Amino acid sequence: MALYEQRADLPVSVFVDLLSSAQERVDVLVYAAVFLHEAYPRLNDLLREKAEAGCQVRICLGDADSPNVQLRGQEEKFGHGIESRCRLALLHYQPLFGAPGVEIRTHGTTLYNSIYRADDQALVNAHVWGVNAYGAPVWHLRRTDGGTMFNTYAESFEAVWSTARPVEAAASGAH
Repeated sequence: MALYEQRADLPVSVFVDLLSSAQERVDVLVYAAVFLHEAYPRLNDLLREKAEAGCQVRICLGDADSPNVQLRGQEEKFGHGIESRCRLALLHYQPLFGAPGVEIRTHGTTLYNSIYRADDQALVNAHVWGVNAYGAPVWHLRRTDGGTMFNTYAESFEAVWSTARPVEAAASGAH
């Protein structure tokens, strides 16, 4: 549907509008994406409202203690910044822990793309070695009959989700 040169080119309203449009599912696969909460403080309210309306909401965040997250910080010359952002993301989502219809997990995978999915549309932030996510391209995809690109990213989310660990409300404050 669209290609953006870098994530920083997108107003946060593009992400909010996408998530707001969801009727059946919201899937988010990131390391941290704290920019969403910082720019749109109502994000948790929106996600809770979507879940209450019957939407399945799945958030998959980076495990700050995983070697892949730590390596990413070194590659981006961001040091422990990405690890602390992963911990901050957990704190941002904490009010949703245990909310009906909302699942939050952490993963330790190499993150090739951040995926923000709402039903049959997705924003995919392609990651580039040594570049912070805000400086990497984003494409807006829509599932089409006979098309495979959208499904490739939907399947990628499912593969990571299947390896991710559920966040325990009590344990999340330990970071």
